[in-house]
Formats: sequence, structure tokens, C-alpha cells
Amino acid sequence: MLDKDGYRPNVGIILLNGRNEVFWGKRVKQHSWQFPQGGIKYGESPEQAMYRELWEEVGLKTEHVKIVGRTREWLRYDVPEQWIRRELRGNYRGQKQIWFLLRLVGRDCDVCLRTTTHPEFDAWRWHEYWVPLETVIEFKRDVYQQALLELSRFVFKLGRSHSKPMRPRPAQSIEVNTVNGAASPIASEPPPEAA
Repeated sequence: MLDKDGYRPNVGIILLNGRNEVFWGKRVKQHSWQFPQGGIKYGESPEQAMYRELWEEVGLKTEHVKIVGRTREWLRYDVPEQWIRRELRGNYRGQKQIWFLLRLVGRDCDVCLRTTTHPEFDAWRWHEYWVPLETVIEFKRDVYQQALLELSRFVFKLGRSHSKPMRPRPAQSIEVNTVNGAASPIASEPPPEAA
């Protein structure tokens, strides 16, 4: 389902824990990290799509999270032509996203990356709010920055700077190993920076 400008409607999810750290997922069999996201199906509202994607990619149900905020407008990114399937070239430009900021009210052990037969992530960690954009695929970086900046007003107290520079920092987080769908914390190093 594309809009008249060639953008596919999509949702992005920034999931916070009690320390205002964000869920950071490692894509299956890749060394790239990202937030959960996915397409809006015909007839779904952005909120319905967000809850579906949250279940499919992270294994969390509506009772495990609370909506804190969302972006006011669609945020768009163009996908480079070499990433577009041949049959879509000429019509498809990229994605337009509504981003949701969620608070985990469940527990870390509620996360399950194996709720579907085609998981999106094979590991995850909690990371400080200002994630290192260098670890995000290049064409999504501007949208990540826009979403993090817009939604930071819900996270940080008034008077604190919301325009903190986004640069790589060492992760002080937990990576979770998902053997047989069970979550168990393991020691973790930060993801390697893009070359």
C-alpha cells in the first residue's frame, strides 16, 4: 500500500525502560541495530499497526507497555534505488512513519524475539536514549534523529537540553540472548561502529 507520492505507511517504536534507556534490536544475521518498525496494513490505524509490530518483533502485548507519545506528523525517508526490488522501481520511494514512544510496564523477561517464524531480531539490549546513529543504516539516520528529538520532550525534564549531540558512546547495557525464545542476560560489548 503506497501513498500517491510513493511512500509506504509505517510505524516506528521507541521502547523505554524505567531508566529511560531504549530497546535496541540487532537484525537477524546482521551487525546492524535498529528500533522495531513495520508496515501499516490496509484498514489498520497506526496504533493498531504499532501493537501488532510490537508483538511480532518484540513479543510484547498491550498490557506490557504504555503509550507515552507519538510524532505529530509522518516522518519520511527515501530508500536508495539499489535497495528497492526491481518490480517496485519507479513507483516506490520509501517509507513514511509515525513514531511511538512507549514505556515498558512489564519485565525484561516478557520480551521474546521468537513469536513469529521469521524474527526481525536475534539479540537486543537496553541503550541510552541518544543511540549512536552511526550504527543505523545511513538512509534511516535522519528519521531516527527527528523521532528521537521530537519525542525527547516526553523523556527529559523541562530545562534540560533536548538537542544533545548524537554521537557514538560506549553502551552501558545488557544484551539478551534468546536461545529457544527465552530471554537471559549476557555480558555485552557495544555494537561495532560502521566503517
